[in-house]
Amino acid sequence: MTGYAVAIIGATGLVGTTILSLLEERDFPVKQLYLLASQQSVGKELQFRGKAYPLHDLATFDFRLSKIAFFCVGSQLAAEYAPKAAIAGNVVIDKSNFFRYHPDVPLIIPEVNLSALADYRKANIIANPNCNTIPIAVGLKPIYDAVGISRINVATYQSVSGTGKEAIIELTEQTKQLLANEPIQPKVYSQQIAFNVLPHIDDFQENGYTREEMKIVWEMQKIFADTTLAINPTAVRVPVFCGHAAAVHLETKDKLTAKQALELLSHAPGVKLITGDYPYATPARDAAGKDFVYVGRVREDISHENGLSLWIVADNLRKGAALNGVQIAECLIKQFL
Repeated sequence: MTGYAVAIIGATGLVGTTILSLLEERDFPVKQLYLLASQQSVGKELQFRGKAYPLHDLATFDFRLSKIAFFCVGSQLAAEYAPKAAIAGNVVIDKSNFFRYHPDVPLIIPEVNLSALADYRKANIIANPNCNTIPIAVGLKPIYDAVGISRINVATYQSVSGTGKEAIIELTEQTKQLLANEPIQPKVYSQQIAFNVLPHIDDFQENGYTREEMKIVWEMQKIFADTTLAINPTAVRVPVFCGHAAAVHLETKDKLTAKQALELLSHAPGVKLITGDYPYATPARDAAGKDFVYVGRVREDISHENGLSLWIVADNLRKGAALNGVQIAECLIKQFL
């Protein structure tokens, strides 16, 4: 069988296991598979195409064995091991934020800026954008291309799976405790997350915005190659298990009616447009487990002549992270490898 030697670093995490599932679902050409995690996971196994694969220790793995490496770990581990994998001959697709702003590393969403993929040769590393940036950029791409966008005002509603397994457990346990009238002790989040919303994701910066909010600004400007794009974000954690949502308000450079926007979005790659009596998708009922970026509530802004408002929802583990990475790998194979 022709194929590629693939490594998944962080294979036991939420994104790592999702990548493993997607490689099987999409019949990705895997010839050899190496699953990497911490030393504590060595000896365990994960299933792929009906076969058990052992977990290897990241610290001792020989990256000369693999050719495509999906990094699904935090910035510290990515900074240490991704360059080693690249030097050993891998093309690295990294989901952390460590390389996203590096000038020699392309930040890729296949539906938005695939033309930048060729730049991967500079460092053999490709950065996967943030789980918020991806669906917002996919939804706005046809509008940006048609009439330009001068300003974006966005509020995100982000599920706990964006934080990791521990956050899912915390939401579950807090929900049980509150319903039983028992006291809770927040550990993952600074405050109670069950039956609550927290306008606080990542650390606060000197300008009063959180790092999560600034990621949207930096990444959108890099992806659209437009440093003049003005963005005002607020990122909110909500008590939802899976799926991120965003209320997006645009100021376009030229007038675009809601009808024209709907027509553009109806043909946009990766977008599922929601219309009708209930013109919106929700994370739990629509997006979770799906690969589309759902766009609805498309309407003209009554407060601005060139304003448009949209509601965007996607599965943050799939299109917001793992699927985007797998799509990048598929494009690499098709165009370069």
